[in-house]
Amino acid sequence: MTFSLVARCAETGMFGLAISSSSPAVAARCAYARAGVGAVASQNVTDPTLGPLALDLMAEGMTAPEAIAAVQSQGKFIEYRQVLAVDKTGATAIHSGPNSLGIWTQAQAQDVASGGNMLANDGVPQAVVDGFLASTGHLGDRLIAAMRAGLAQGGEAGPLHSAGMLLVDKVAWPVADLRCDWTETCPIENVATAWEIYKPQLDAYVQRAIDPREAPSYGVPGDE
Repeated sequence: MTFSLVARCAETGMFGLAISSSSPAVAARCAYARAGVGAVASQNVTDPTLGPLALDLMAEGMTAPEAIAAVQSQGKFIEYRQVLAVDKTGATAIHSGPNSLGIWTQAQAQDVASGGNMLANDGVPQAVVDGFLASTGHLGDRLIAAMRAGLAQGGEAGPLHSAGMLLVDKVAWPVADLRCDWTETCPIENVATAWEIYKPQLDAYVQRAIDPREAPSYGVPGDE
């Protein structure tokens, strides 16, 4: 009931993930990333322990393929799970269990991996990867472009209701964590709208956390 991608910006080392589903609040259960380590999507009959496990393994020095192999051996009911990972070198790996739902498939390249289940057709993950590779600019912009490409290819078999985008870069917290937990319209476009609003303020939010004395003004009533 989901399609997603994990990705790395080769220029900045930033990691990101975007995901959408017919289920509510998909990003709350399925999106994981850690600055300097990687990004992981854990989906399809979701086990939320698998994302942190894969990140911990990569933080300890495993590559994405090694971490996914370890997840396959350690995870419970792994035949029901899909897990996608990208590491700090841009290496990618995917596990798709044979009990993944509906039409399921996956695609990957350097710096990007995509997978999905309950898809409209088996070309969706490749369209997501191609959309990412063909795009330029900020990693957030490229994630949105990739998800739009997957949607244009057919997306999920049923209506999408939730989506999210997660970005990490240098600091210990996500620099962007944007979600649409439920809508009857397009959740990907809702997240894209939120990103357009958030993107110009991203660096300022980070600066306010590091040293508010150097931060720009808030630009709200009462701010001097």
